[in-house]
Amino acid sequence: MDDAAVPGFWRSLGLPGLFDVHTHFLPERMLRKVWAYFDSAGPLVGRPWPIRYRGSDADRVATLAALGVRHYSALAYAHRPGMSTDLNAWTLDFAARTPGCLPSATCFPEPGALAVADAALAAGARVFKVHLQVGGFDPRDPLLDPVWGRLAETGTPVVVHAGSGPVANGFTGPGPFGAVLDRHPGLVAVVAHMGAPEYEGFLALAERHPRLHLDTTMVFTEFFGAPPRALLPLVRDLGLAGRVLLGTDFPNIPYAYAHQLEGLTRLDLGDDWLRSVCWSNGLALFPGAA
Repeated sequence: MDDAAVPGFWRSLGLPGLFDVHTHFLPERMLRKVWAYFDSAGPLVGRPWPIRYRGSDADRVATLAALGVRHYSALAYAHRPGMSTDLNAWTLDFAARTPGCLPSATCFPEPGALAVADAALAAGARVFKVHLQVGGFDPRDPLLDPVWGRLAETGTPVVVHAGSGPVANGFTGPGPFGAVLDRHPGLVAVVAHMGAPEYEGFLALAERHPRLHLDTTMVFTEFFGAPPRALLPLVRDLGLAGRVLLGTDFPNIPYAYAHQLEGLTRLDLGDDWLRSVCWSNGLALFPGAA
């Protein structure tokens, strides 16, 4: 399957397109640094990782449009203090001028974190991104606690890279973020990469926490791996229950966008599951998406 086949994929399912909850658009200077880090196989990447989709923002928006991705995010992530406000200003402006892009924001455990989150919410943010693996911080940090509380109170989904892939740090895995969910059971969270490689632990969290979702980003591809087959019935059930969502990591992937969809199709979990994961579940999580 190559990218030319993607529109045929979603049309064959009777869908109007794709809803991808995990894509990245960043300020140019930060984007170039991220790509250089991947190109050099930096310590947090740990392996060669050639970026497939480069070019300008306009080029990449056009690529998503050609693929039929009707709704997507612009997930930026702060990895040190003092970044969130500027990143949020950029991503929210990008969404305002880009039809189909969810207004996206980020936060970091620092003094004033709640004020930064509140400002983003007041400006229209509909999804947050927190990256524990790159940021290297504890999600249980008291400075983040009021932010989790506010996101739970407002029902704002947050995409959290909480798994230890591709390289672990002391705050990844289901334990630390599971403690956040125990404290804030109303939090609507989307665990990126299905929690790879701790699939079993994060799927168990999803069984305990009905507002926890998982995205498919890079999972079931030849590059990244997949949960054990014994867990697929649970993946199927969660997907049909609205709690597994299509994610891809576009543009920061080393293979064609179509390969993610090919991997999902090969699971043979049924067309209803594919329709739910690739479209309906995202629309349910973000009703009235632009």
